[in-house]
Amino acid sequence: MATPDRFRRLALALPGAEEKGHMGHPDFRVGGKVFATLGYPDGDWGMVRLMPEQQADFMALAPGAFKPANGAWGRQGSTLVRLDAVAEDVLEHALRAAWRWRCA
Repeated sequence: MATPDRFRRLALALPGAEEKGHMGHPDFRVGGKVFATLGYPDGDWGMVRLMPEQQADFMALAPGAFKPANGAWGRQGSTLVRLDAVAEDVLEHALRAAWRWRCA
C-alpha cells in the first residue's frame, strides 16, 4: 500500500524529476513533460503517463490498483493508480516506466 507522501518521494527520486502544480494538484515532470500527477481525481489516487501497452500490462498485473483515465487521456496511456491498492514496488516500477517514456 502506498501513500501520497511515498508517491511523491518515489517520483522525485527519479533523475531530473521536479514537482510543479497543474489544475490544483501536484504534478511531476522531467524535461518539462508530465510523467505523473498526485491527487486526481481525489486524494486517494495518482496518475502515471504510460504507453498504452504498458497501461494494459499494469492493469493485468494489479487490476484493483490501475485503471485508465476517462476519455482520450486514458486511451493515450494516462493511468490512474489507487494508492491504497498498489504495492510500493509496483508503484515504483510504474513511475519509472512513465519517467522513462517522458525522457525519450
